[in-house]
Amino acid sequence: MPTVTETFDAMASKFQASKAAGINATIQYDIAGDQGGTWHAVIKDGACAVNAGPGTNPNLTLTMSSQDWLDMVGGKLSGQMAFMSGKLKLKGDMGLAMKVGSLFQV
Repeated sequence: MPTVTETFDAMASKFQASKAAGINATIQYDIAGDQGGTWHAVIKDGACAVNAGPGTNPNLTLTMSSQDWLDMVGGKLSGQMAFMSGKLKLKGDMGLAMKVGSLFQV
């Protein structure tokens, strides 16, 4: 099982540029609990860069616990179920939130 940091380190390599046409956005991830922290992904011109720390004026912020994050990226918990059950909190561009899952290969 990868750590939270490892999932963010691998995130850029799982980016699917073909699904990101027209998306220029910053997505911030606030992960709470053990191994928690803040990361942000900048998607621009078909490329994705993931860095530690908060983003500048993020278009979307996702907040969840480290265990729920690991379950979601591991395929045990769908983003939709996490949101519906209150495990995933979203702030910002809901249209972008609907596309985030398809931008990264799980």
